[in-house]
Amino acid sequence: MSPPLARPDPLRFAANLSWLYTDLPFLARLDAAARDGFTGVECLFPHEHPTGELRARLADNGLALVLFNAEPGDWAAGERGLAGVPGREADFRTHLLSALDRAEALGCPRIHVMAGLCAPSAPTARADAQAALATSWRTYEANLRWAAEQAAAAGRHLTIEPINPRDMPGYLLTHQAQAHGLIQRIGSPHLQVQMDLYHCQIVEGDVSMNLRRWLPSGQVGHLQIAAVPDRGEPDEGELSHPWVFAELRRLGWAGWIGCEYRPRRAPQADAPGQATTAGLGWLRAANRAP
Repeated sequence: MSPPLARPDPLRFAANLSWLYTDLPFLARLDAAARDGFTGVECLFPHEHPTGELRARLADNGLALVLFNAEPGDWAAGERGLAGVPGREADFRTHLLSALDRAEALGCPRIHVMAGLCAPSAPTARADAQAALATSWRTYEANLRWAAEQAAAAGRHLTIEPINPRDMPGYLLTHQAQAHGLIQRIGSPHLQVQMDLYHCQIVEGDVSMNLRRWLPSGQVGHLQIAAVPDRGEPDEGELSHPWVFAELRRLGWAGWIGCEYRPRRAPQADAPGQATTAGLGWLRAANRAP
């Protein structure tokens, strides 16, 4: 009789606390994520919360903070990162160094560095627009070269994420090949791609082939998921997540998968946090033994 097949190692999912449990105060979201079985979390902007309190709440819940964003500039005013914004190099460096200090304090291995917007706010001649875009790319690469050196010295990794132009019009980095080409030119192991499959499906499609192309490169440091097109739980829509999860196992993915989606259920005033919890059937199924 043949021995039973070993169960594949479980995939590791991290709750994105900027998208899940949003009807709870931020620190209380860590408690909710731990109760729901998450062992890792990620978030956008931990600089908005006291570092000491966040560190204590992570420890109390046995949670790892696996990724967060460096300060992106003035988010309320429409800024979406500074790495590719000419003239903002000093601000970018200040925010990057601050993020590295925060990552050390919180034990976080990866920091997402946002590129910023490149589309002009007013009609511009084609030649001028092309010249401005080229300047943005030169700024982006120079800033990332410097940032990767700082990350190496601090023992951290930086990620860059292609984002679809429907959700973030004018964002500089939109395609996987752009991100990987940039990383290859810079040549630092401390600079990696954050591959959000929601954005990838919208911009490029062919997610399985993109995974087969890029994961073996060793340049992908983090994955994220959400349904397409509504960005809800990964259990509906045009992208088959059971297939995606099986593909990740076939490819030997051992990194984190960030759950950066918007729960479809409306929050209930008498049951805060439960809108997220009620939608986690996909998570229980994802690592269920066959």
